[in-house]
Amino acid sequence: MTSKPNFKFVNDYMAAQPPAARRVLQRVRSTLQKALPGAQEVISYQIPAYKVNGRVAVFFAGWKEHVSLYPASGQLLAAFKDELRNYEVSKGTIRFPLSSRLPLKLIERIARLRARELAGKETMARSTKRKRS
Repeated sequence: MTSKPNFKFVNDYMAAQPPAARRVLQRVRSTLQKALPGAQEVISYQIPAYKVNGRVAVFFAGWKEHVSLYPASGQLLAAFKDELRNYEVSKGTIRFPLSSRLPLKLIERIARLRARELAGKETMARSTKRKRS
């Protein structure tokens, strides 16, 4: 019986990936770091994630045949509907096949929208608290 991985750091996760997937994941990682300057890189649910103001904006993971980004909100899917039409999208997950060119500009824009979504939720939560006070 093999034990489940227990990654503590993103570098550990990356090192455990097959070389071809690792190269693609490194490109995704660099793109997310560029899109989310100042975000905290963490492992959450045993996959890499980026936190903005203490909340996860985006997760990414490598699989046998694709790289996934999570979560894909309804607003995000609507905003990028045309650009995502050639990719598999389901239950908040966007899958980019390893066999095709990675849409790095799209991934960057997705991450930025996720950060804006979180900022909007924070603003709404603060204004709701003020109204209750």
